[in-house]
Amino acid sequence: MPNEALRVGLVGVGAMGEPMGQMLLQRGFALTTTAHHNHGPIERLQAAGATVVASPKEVAAASDIVVICVPDAPQVEAVTLAPNGIVAGGQPGLVVIDMSTIAPTATLRIAAALKEHGIEMLDAPMSGGPARAATGDLTIMVGGPEELVERCRPVLAAMGSKVMHVGPLGQGEVVKLVNNTILGVLMTVLGEALTMGVKAGANVHTMREVIMNSAGANYLLDKWIVPTVLEDQYSGGFATELMHKDLGAALQTARDLGVAMPTAALVQQFYRMIMSEHARDDYSAVTLLNQEAANISIATGQPRKS
Repeated sequence: MPNEALRVGLVGVGAMGEPMGQMLLQRGFALTTTAHHNHGPIERLQAAGATVVASPKEVAAASDIVVICVPDAPQVEAVTLAPNGIVAGGQPGLVVIDMSTIAPTATLRIAAALKEHGIEMLDAPMSGGPARAATGDLTIMVGGPEELVERCRPVLAAMGSKVMHVGPLGQGEVVKLVNNTILGVLMTVLGEALTMGVKAGANVHTMREVIMNSAGANYLLDKWIVPTVLEDQYSGGFATELMHKDLGAALQTARDLGVAMPTAALVQQFYRMIMSEHARDDYSAVTLLNQEAANISIATGQPRKS
């Protein structure tokens, strides 16, 4: 089916949802979306050609595939199963692609409720952040039946350069939680190690170059901390509150499976410690715990306070 003939809905047009919607429009999909607490993204999508309706129910009624991108399971449940949700407007055969990061048990529960109404669901959380969403360069990990994944691949490929079918329904969320657990833990380790190095007199840029050519090389050191920690600038990015939430979902999944994750449990507490001041800031703000305790700036090598 040509992109122009496939009607796509989008529920959730925040930091990730808006650029994903823009990519869908650029690839020729007819896009319908709904109100958001921030009017800016809606106005920009409408100006680019999207149709704006009053509720997820109306989005579903106008769509063949509905993409969801909201913060957590309660929001996914609300936009799918509430009286004005997708289930109220969707016809049998509608496909819901949930790109939120939630616990796999929640995915399975919501999918079962939708299935009773003839609505199919894929879980397709993504990695890459707003910058890569804006260029359609996300990595998308998809859980669900292969036939359904292939049917939805043109929509997914409009938003992600790497669309990977990782297994049955719920497995996309499992893989995403593994990924974000690694990122959450690694960021705290970078904060500790770089603070120690800078406090000892090492130049952070020299350290970074050496490590990126050594066994300690990693994506966060290569890409993520450059505009954040190394600039001492933490606004935007992937919010601390979302990392805290994702670690919580990973820990709950581990408890359900009888798997111990003591390191992740400890690290979640570090993110909780900075939530009052940095909930909406990038999760690299967790490095401030070490920088402030040592009274040193990783970015400048100078004391953070006199």
